[in-house]
Amino acid sequence: MKIIGIGMNYAEHNKELNAATPMQPVVFMKPDSALLRENKPFFLPDFSSEIHYEVEVVLKINRLGKNIAPQFASRYYDEFALGVDFTARDLQNDFRAKGFPWELAKGFDNSAVVSSFLPMKDYEKNNISFRLDVNSKTVQAGNTANMIYSFDEIIAYVSRFFTLKIGDLIFTGTPAGVGKVAINDVLEGYVENQKMFSFKIK
Repeated sequence: MKIIGIGMNYAEHNKELNAATPMQPVVFMKPDSALLRENKPFFLPDFSSEIHYEVEVVLKINRLGKNIAPQFASRYYDEFALGVDFTARDLQNDFRAKGFPWELAKGFDNSAVVSSFLPMKDYEKNNISFRLDVNSKTVQAGNTANMIYSFDEIIAYVSRFFTLKIGDLIFTGTPAGVGKVAINDVLEGYVENQKMFSFKIK
């Protein structure tokens, strides 16, 4: 099972990071050891002093595919979840400044929170509202209508490089409002008004 991340996929998030709009999807990977599920707590690692939350819609691949055409991409997923892509921002900024890869800032243990899954057929895939609350205050609110690259465009692009397999997860990007977490914070994620996860930072 692969965990594929898409970075810089919401224009307002790129503005807050002072980053230009990418000319193609920005792709990174997380190992399966990054997965955190069932509302288990997230323990702050000792190698970073600036762990940021990034709430994202997560697709689950349901069939084998390679070089998938955009018009057929919707056949390759029928469920989605809400997730948090935890990022060691201090490490990422340092690696970026040096021109180094930044997998260590994204792929560390438990950095990929994933909720239970919802059937895509019950939603308009290009108009899914979602949000993240920290300590009962909304800090991020997004809608898939605002993605730079749609679900189908992401799948078509990624499948040029990686064979997609059943169960692979794709984090599709985060809206503006990312920020630092602290011990005892409670993170709650919602799709529309349905609570998808609630867990604590320790």
